[in-house]
Amino acid sequence: MSDLKNLEQDIDTIESGYEFLLAYAAQGRPPHVEAEHPTPHVGPTLKDMLAAMNNVTSALAGSDHEYEQVIVEDIRKASAALKFVIDQPKMSSELIDNLNASIHLRAVLTDCFLYSEVFRPSAGETAEPTDGDTKGKGMWTEA
Repeated sequence: MSDLKNLEQDIDTIESGYEFLLAYAAQGRPPHVEAEHPTPHVGPTLKDMLAAMNNVTSALAGSDHEYEQVIVEDIRKASAALKFVIDQPKMSSELIDNLNASIHLRAVLTDCFLYSEVFRPSAGETAEPTDGDTKGKGMWTEA
């Protein structure tokens, strides 16, 4: 299983990727082949987000915790949308704007925000195991 630091990095990749997608969508780029168009290119960000989502899914897949399984299911749906966009021959601001509006991607972001707040220690604290983490399954903690 991935450790807490890797999980935090993957969540940060998803969150920062979404911020990039918002900025990209606002640029008004017409449909284009990225290799033939000036940067920034959205493809690498989409691929990084997909890889991070796959990592989170792998880390949580064996969990018995009900909410972690909700996250896995939401990521499965959002990943399908990301793959669909990645497979398109042309990118555009409108395409990315529609991806941003996807309820599936928004669900993953909300999941990440909520989940990361649970395992992130407050100032001056260290993370300790939760009651549900006695066998390595359940909410992520750093021991």
